[in-house]
Amino acid sequence: MIFASGLSFPEGPVALADGSWLCVEGGAERGCVTRISPDGKTKSVVAKTGRPNGLAIDAEGYIWVAESQTPSLLRLTLDGKVEVVATACDGQAFLFPNDLCLGPDGAIYMTDSGVHIGEFAPGGKIRPDYMQVKYDGRIYRIDVKIGTVRQLDFGIKFTNGIAFGSDGALYANETLTGMIYRYEWKGDGSIGPRQGFGNVIDPDAPPGWKGPDGMAFGSDGNLYVAVYAQQDITVLGRDGSLQKRIPTQGKLPTNCAFGLPGQKRLYVTEYEFGQLEVFDVQTDGLPLFA
Repeated sequence: MIFASGLSFPEGPVALADGSWLCVEGGAERGCVTRISPDGKTKSVVAKTGRPNGLAIDAEGYIWVAESQTPSLLRLTLDGKVEVVATACDGQAFLFPNDLCLGPDGAIYMTDSGVHIGEFAPGGKIRPDYMQVKYDGRIYRIDVKIGTVRQLDFGIKFTNGIAFGSDGALYANETLTGMIYRYEWKGDGSIGPRQGFGNVIDPDAPPGWKGPDGMAFGSDGNLYVAVYAQQDITVLGRDGSLQKRIPTQGKLPTNCAFGLPGQKRLYVTEYEFGQLEVFDVQTDGLPLFA
């Protein structure tokens, strides 16, 4: 089922309590955070930011945005007020803020793909030799109360989706290899060493740029991963094993989020057709930290 269409490079779906949705539109002609009505028929611009990517919303109703055009972490309000919260870590500028989530400590955990978008996709088209580009993907923790930024990991080949699991661990993925990584999360906001959890690449998928993008945990303990250019949501079990692949209508799913509790629906943003697809699933989402 298609919930909403006519979106320009949508990403970062977030459900609001009233049944409406937020997402980003990364197309050059849009470059905004968009609100979609509960029936999916009406869209309104919350704020134009440039080329927004990841989204999250906290308990106070602030919208957090990973902005990639002017690499930064932004805080928005639903009435359109935009504030720049962070642009660098220890003097090292962000390169490509990609996705983010809130942690159990109230901090923002954000991925940076580790390359300027113009280096691997000049003119909006991914280079044929993209594997030869130097990537230094990172994971950051931003303490929004005092404004400090800490680098938690680096050297990842295009860091992308990020989420906390029911086991309390932090998970992030690596698009170029298809790997999902697990990090033991510690109460002080630090994490343990990177551990391989699972891989979402289908060996029978066509060659070319593809891999994990946004992802979300279900309350069933499974991890639902939007696999860009593989045309599916790959579902991994608690042990990282392949459970199933849910085919998407478009070839380019970018992110996914569960609907409101009780709906047992998964909403998927998709680039090829510029739409928000909906799938009935057997679980609600794992409650997100706010």
